[in-house]
Amino acid sequence: MIITNGQGYQMKNTAFTAKLGRIFPALTHKNYRYFWFGQCISLMGTWVQMTAQQWLVYTITKSAFLLGILGVAQFGPMLVLSLFAGVLADRYPKKAILLFTQSALMIQAFILAALVWSGHIHYWQVLLLASTLGLVNTLDMPTRQSFMVELVGRENLTNAIALNSTIVNLARIIGPTIAALLMAGVGAGFCFLLNGISFIPVLIGLSLIRPQTITVAKRTGNMFKSIGEGLKYIIKKPVLACAVLAVLDVGTFTMNTNVLFPVFADQVLHKGVNGYGLLLSAMGIGSLVGALLIATKSHKEPNRRTMFSCALIIAALLILVFFIRSFFLATFVIACFGFFNIIFMNTVNSTLQLNSSDEYRGLTMSVYTLALGGTTPIGNLFAGGITQKFGPSVGFLMCGAITGMLLIAIIGRTRFVERKQ
Repeated sequence: MIITNGQGYQMKNTAFTAKLGRIFPALTHKNYRYFWFGQCISLMGTWVQMTAQQWLVYTITKSAFLLGILGVAQFGPMLVLSLFAGVLADRYPKKAILLFTQSALMIQAFILAALVWSGHIHYWQVLLLASTLGLVNTLDMPTRQSFMVELVGRENLTNAIALNSTIVNLARIIGPTIAALLMAGVGAGFCFLLNGISFIPVLIGLSLIRPQTITVAKRTGNMFKSIGEGLKYIIKKPVLACAVLAVLDVGTFTMNTNVLFPVFADQVLHKGVNGYGLLLSAMGIGSLVGALLIATKSHKEPNRRTMFSCALIIAALLILVFFIRSFFLATFVIACFGFFNIIFMNTVNSTLQLNSSDEYRGLTMSVYTLALGGTTPIGNLFAGGITQKFGPSVGFLMCGAITGMLLIAIIGRTRFVERKQ
């Protein structure tokens, strides 16, 4: 009886595992599982810290413009150094780089927690630590993105990207809620402490990973020459250039939720920190649904029509927020924003990685990082300035309108180039 039950359970478990492998083939790779499970915990802490940091600064300053300056400090290093980081990601073992960056991010979180608990936290301190965070993330992001192909290969790369987006957005749902509860109950310091602790599983997972292939480019020539060659490579491939232009537009003018959401929740919806956390969670829920949809359809090649359609819908949703005063309606629209946003980003990410050679993948993903996050300082200053003078509703309107107009220009340029060819 015991043996029969055991065998029955084993067969059932095997069938479940086989089905799971068909839906999420990236999880059949042991190295990816180490990476993915570590990220499941760490990203939760990251969103807890991001939420707490934005609300802490808004509480200290009551200024949308200074929130924008915080975004400049955090994402400014990406604008200046992303391309150099991409060259480093191509030239050195990615696992070693990630062990360094994840350790540095853990230390940064612990320092921020200590400052809050000291009772003498100031805006300039948060600004300095945000700059440090941005500097480390500049190297971490392209390395982490280009590391996935070494864990799962090209065949399962789209699925791995979608699964990673799934946990990012699950963390986006749960993280802000945890942060709101902690800030209301015990203060922001515990949020930063929790984030610091969350990096420990990541470091353990990275230490266990043994990549099947390690791609390292030759360290010949200076970095400026390597950057120039990589940029020429991207420009000469229309499929890469088209994706980069689209993400440059969306990354600059729609990724300003860190500036717009706190002020919108407080001044328009009148829901305070809890409303802010719920808006972030709503966006996370939409993004999670989108990421799961992509993961289950990862056998399909990414296409440009999906990329442009989602980008245009994102712009339209931001414009729609201008007319909203209902909290319920706002959460629904923001959830839709998250859904189409994650499909857009995954489509761009997969397009760039699948169409890049191994030699230039790190640099290509650093261009993606630059376009998506490096231009955020420009967008944050724009959104912060508009919001400070005209209010958050106008901030949403202007960001959506500019995004849409530039997308129409990019689509027109792409069709013009194709007709010439």
